[in-house]
Amino acid sequence: MNGRLIAIGDIHGCYQEFGDLLERLNLTKDDQLILLGDLVNRGPDSGKVIDLARAHRAISLLGNHELRLLNYRRSNDTAFQKENDAETIAKLLPEDWAYLEAMPLTHYVEEMNTVFVHGGFLPNEPWQKQPANVVTRIQVIDRDGRPRKRADEPNAPAWADLWNGPPFVVYGHTPRPEVYKLKWSIGIDTGCVTGGHLTAYVLPEKRIIQVKARRAYYP
Repeated sequence: MNGRLIAIGDIHGCYQEFGDLLERLNLTKDDQLILLGDLVNRGPDSGKVIDLARAHRAISLLGNHELRLLNYRRSNDTAFQKENDAETIAKLLPEDWAYLEAMPLTHYVEEMNTVFVHGGFLPNEPWQKQPANVVTRIQVIDRDGRPRKRADEPNAPAWADLWNGPPFVVYGHTPRPEVYKLKWSIGIDTGCVTGGHLTAYVLPEKRIIQVKARRAYYP
């Protein structure tokens, strides 16, 4: 690979910050962007984020927010709809839905033995076989070894604390004030939509590049 691999954490509709970060990255035609899911919802304009992703030939991975929107679109069942969903659904164009439908769950780069994913993995099962509802949603692991949300099990360990690769995992989904770097993983959701930063992780040089949110869009 001649160019850089550039992973970007959860954008959540923050198209201005996404644009700011792309400017700082000085992309060349050999660079490959990998967006770690949750491009949509909560922030100002999900459609514009998808437009920018498309324009830069990004590999965009499926996040739990995309998964929920797609499930709603397939079933019309509003039972699982959450805040902002209806607003996003009303604005997305047919080509935006096609973009969400095409999102892969993971992206593996063999020469770096690195996998990119939205949420993460259960540590003791083959990562390639784990389903969407695990890899897009996992944050912590309860005492029975089940994937859970951090809010439901605040004292449970993060999945990344129990992950002893290979492969190395680059993920988003769990917002933290700082990048969460361990031996076998790095978490780069730094809460842009809540007023934090939008973070890029640049390979092979392992650099972190960030832009500050222009404001908090979501409580």
